[in-house]
Amino acid sequence: MKKLLTVLFVSTLSISAFAQSVDDYAEVVRSVISTEKKVLITEVMQLSNSESTAFWALYNEYQEKLYKVGTKRVQLIKDFAEHFDNMSDDKAKEVMLSANAIDGEYLKLQKSYTKKFLKILPSKKVLRYFQAENKIKLLIDSKISSEIPLLNDL
Repeated sequence: MKKLLTVLFVSTLSISAFAQSVDDYAEVVRSVISTEKKVLITEVMQLSNSESTAFWALYNEYQEKLYKVGTKRVQLIKDFAEHFDNMSDDKAKEVMLSANAIDGEYLKLQKSYTKKFLKILPSKKVLRYFQAENKIKLLIDSKISSEIPLLNDL
């Protein structure tokens, strides 16, 4: 798993030379992460043939919804960057509340899909799947966090 996670992030670092805009870069990175993530999930899940069909259908559905939440997050980051140098208190509050709302959407989605995955897989495999999802999310969050400066105009 460590090897695949390393490949995932090395791949995203090499993309910047090919992207023509921030939006292009974000989409290419998201595409690479999606592809590498699927490889990683395949490796860690060790699904039987009978589990595989139902799992991948639900996985794809879940990923589509995660993508929508992720798009809101990308837009919020862009909005933060756009207002970074002239952040008003009102805008700071808006950014904070939006970030909390996005986190809430993510958690609600995860809870909803945990129940759905439990209907098609044993609990241990569902836990393993969400452990992998959470590790990937933490690595992505860490990378994003390292790129976004703290607001310094107090």
